[in-house]
Amino acid sequence: MPEETTPTRHTLGVEGAQQLAVVTKTVPMMEQITPRWLITFLPWVPVEAGKYRVNKVKPTAPGTRTVECAPGEEVLLPEIYVDYEEKPREYTLSAVTTTLDVHTRISDLYRSPHDQIREQLRLIIEKIKERQERELVNNKEYGLLNNVSADMHIKTRKGGPTPDDLDELIATVWKEPAFFLAHPRAIAAFGRECTYRGVPPPTATLFGSPFLTWRGVPLVPCDKLPIKKEKTSILLLRTGESKQGVVGLFQPGLPGEVSPSLSVRFMGIDHKAIASYLISLYCSIAVLTEDAIGVLEDVDVSQYHEYK
Repeated sequence: MPEETTPTRHTLGVEGAQQLAVVTKTVPMMEQITPRWLITFLPWVPVEAGKYRVNKVKPTAPGTRTVECAPGEEVLLPEIYVDYEEKPREYTLSAVTTTLDVHTRISDLYRSPHDQIREQLRLIIEKIKERQERELVNNKEYGLLNNVSADMHIKTRKGGPTPDDLDELIATVWKEPAFFLAHPRAIAAFGRECTYRGVPPPTATLFGSPFLTWRGVPLVPCDKLPIKKEKTSILLLRTGESKQGVVGLFQPGLPGEVSPSLSVRFMGIDHKAIASYLISLYCSIAVLTEDAIGVLEDVDVSQYHEYK
């Protein structure tokens, strides 16, 4: 058989040209980053010395210390006063902390086009903020799911989150509700129930993004709400100190602060030329009155409908 001959090349090849080309590089992408809408929608209150005390009025027996309407001019006015709880609840800020170690040889030699330390810190801060939102929802001490009063729990009627169920939740948290908080799959399930009934929920644009709404209250997605055996919960919150609602807590003025309650501090270089950085975030969340938050439980996210 005749020998195969290599074709004569008259132009510069791709492989050779790539040796002189500059590759455009992105910063590292991390799929686990979410919008963290709960942190955005919450009002945040600065805390002094890491503690926040919620003073409450002591419940009174029916018919005692009431304000009455005087039928005439010459009547004895009732003597009343408002008593306070003697041992109010105090919230101590929780810390989410970690350290970053970077060899100085790595940060010195490989700092272009993207600074290694800056990108490492950016990604670690994203991880810390994701953990922050998870704690705000699930923490055993102060998390939202674990601080709903017993009489503020309701259950779905038929499993899937129907318009009737969300109406019942609004009736439970009826004093100026701010937003629903639900897993994205729960919001999708609610959308299916609305579509099946011919009442698709309207959309509103908040913070530059579209949100489904019900009765004018936005449904805010949060993937930190757990789903177990295709069941989850939907929360409804009233927010703000002035409305006796739910507030986030943070510590202002930290050393090395890069954003509210988040600090990055350089801890030095050891004998192995490894530079260390301490990243700390302090936060908590407080429910100021028991009627500020309600929960719809046993929300089935696996139900679908057949259309004929």
